[in-house]
Amino acid sequence: MQRSVSLAVRTYATAKPSQGRNVVLVEGVRTPFVTSGSVFNGLMPHDLARHAMKGLLTKTALRKELVDYVIMGSVIQEVKTSNVAREASLGAGLPLSVPSHTVTMACISANQAITTAIGQIKSGAADIVIAGGTESMSDVPIRFSKPIRARMLQSRKVKSPVGYLNLLSGLKLADLAPEAPAVAEFSTNETMGQSADRLAAAFDVSRRDQDEYALRSHTLALKATKEGLLSDIIPVRSPKTGELVVSDNGIRVEALEKLLSLKPAFIKTHGTVTAANASFLTDGGSAVLLMSEEKAKELGYKPKAYLRDFVYVAQDPKDQLLLGPSFATPRLLEKAGLTLKDIDVFEFHEAFAGQILANLKALDSDYFARTHMGRSERFGRIPLEKFNLWGGSLSIGHPFGATGGRLVTTAANRLIKENGKYALLAACAAGGQAHAMIVERYPGS
Repeated sequence: MQRSVSLAVRTYATAKPSQGRNVVLVEGVRTPFVTSGSVFNGLMPHDLARHAMKGLLTKTALRKELVDYVIMGSVIQEVKTSNVAREASLGAGLPLSVPSHTVTMACISANQAITTAIGQIKSGAADIVIAGGTESMSDVPIRFSKPIRARMLQSRKVKSPVGYLNLLSGLKLADLAPEAPAVAEFSTNETMGQSADRLAAAFDVSRRDQDEYALRSHTLALKATKEGLLSDIIPVRSPKTGELVVSDNGIRVEALEKLLSLKPAFIKTHGTVTAANASFLTDGGSAVLLMSEEKAKELGYKPKAYLRDFVYVAQDPKDQLLLGPSFATPRLLEKAGLTLKDIDVFEFHEAFAGQILANLKALDSDYFARTHMGRSERFGRIPLEKFNLWGGSLSIGHPFGATGGRLVTTAANRLIKENGKYALLAACAAGGQAHAMIVERYPGS
């Protein structure tokens, strides 16, 4: 116990308050992103986060006792490990004295973990933070119905067989059905897929447009995989097969005609969103190592990038649920004093092909600018030749709580590979919220 206390004191004693400190991304890793119910079936969310954190520590050769704090994002939380950051931290062998907390903000949970870490470092509360996220869709918590839950709680006070029989009175057969988590808005009771269908229709994004974009994502992801560009992946042994999983398993390059033949997944008669042009349920974890620039230099690390300005936005969860990137991008660039032409790398979360194409159209629409953004004219066109060139969530996968870690790491790695200076990453999330961030390549990286 004395060792834990002394370490806790050391953790905060070494943090140096400094106004306007630079925050750097030293390294980022992730597990392979795999389809739910496949090779990671049997691993809990904290297991995936633990694997990511251990891989990060191994790759960077960072001494565990130097970590000041851990922050992880998660969405559909396992009740037994509700503070998944703490359980993953312990499992990864970090000192008991390292505080850890979990954040949730739907699909931008890891983004929130990362920006919270930025705040800690900038304020001087910490020098070294591990951030990221995790999600397992292979074994999501499934609840009993509310009437059943109420009676189970009451049963603890029952002391006779007659009392137990009385608990059953008033129950209906439908009450026995379990309640599985649904990817739907609580405020609107509409699934994200239904919203994507309406969004595509509103921006005149055709079914062919969506399938062609999805095929682009898978083709680019396969190319990046074959060329070894997805170097952030750390192997994880499958509890199901016993084999080492070394790559994402959801990448599928199919003929466009096959994609066009699939039936709509959400709005059965007129919908254009299908299983092929929507991101799939995914298991995976991510972790990034953030430091103050001075601490990275002191320890001899060569960072990949600076993490610069960021914004969060929120809008109508009914009609603008997935449009967050088109609201966040102009606000962020103006805050940073940059223009679209200054950005060399764009990394957007691909929830749906229709969502991506609608956001690109919104940014390049005078009507949308005047009607919804209070601007006199369109913001501009994002060039596809700079956009998601190593694939995206449609092909690589989307573990809800972990995707933000992949986005920031890929943005930094692409800047280095493509000799760029600035990257812009953006992601939408449930509740009509979104996040965007500027990443700047570190000199000499």
